Amino acid sequence: MANQLVLDRYLGTLLAGDRPACRAVIEETLQTGMTANNVYMDVIWPIMAEIDKLYRQDRINAAQEAFATRINRTIVDQLQNKLPRKVIKNKKVVVCSGANEQAEQGGQMITDLFESDGWEGRFLGGKVNNDDILAFVHSYGPDVLLLYGIAAIDAPQIRHLIDTVKSINACPEMKIMLSGGVFLGAFFMATDYVTSPSQSTAKLIFGAGVGALTVLIRLKGGYPEGVCYAILLMNPIVPALEGWLRPKRFAPQKGAQ
Repeated sequence: MANQLVLDRYLGTLLAGDRPACRAVIEETLQTGMTANNVYMDVIWPIMAEIDKLYRQDRINAAQEAFATRINRTIVDQLQNKLPRKVIKNKKVVVCSGANEQAEQGGQMITDLFESDGWEGRFLGGKVNNDDILAFVHSYGPDVLLLYGIAAIDAPQIRHLIDTVKSINACPEMKIMLSGGVFLGAFFMATDYVTSPSQSTAKLIFGAGVGALTVLIRLKGGYPEGVCYAILLMNPIVPALEGWLRPKRFAPQKGAQ
């Protein structure tokens, strides 16, 4: 686990745009005995998230975000050859990502880590459309299709892609993995039986409220996802929704003639 001093030094050199100093920090970290895998997970990954957070909070400018992201990607390219290689598992993975640079870098790192673990990986990036993904999946026959860093606005397209993959049954044994707070919140947290509404109309209002608050938090707040906070803010409203939208009884009251 990288200590905070290493993370602070690396972040500082990234935001200064000092490429030689960035490489020196990573080399010194490797010389301490930390493996390239751990540098990926404990240095590069948290710093990526921190840069995104600082940019969303307007604490760094667009130029700093741009060259920090590009330097980070260069470091990842250089570290790839230092990743350990495990025994080949005869498993295939296809990784697709969101279109922004942060998502593409994360998708590339995930592909590298799969290959390090013995998988055969293909990284398609974030510029490939659904038809091309379907065609490649059909020809390549992966065991896993991983969709990483997909933005909330892309959720309908992703749903359509998943439905199409399932309907044509091109790879019946293939597993589909989704990454990101939007999918975790939509499929697991927002649908929790204890805190979510039970009535259809209340569910629609609850879902719309979570979506609107997520967009508001992402645009106006400093939190990159916002899904968790949106669900927490909507949960106290659930009893009121259930009460307001309770179906009216049409049966006569007890004792009525």
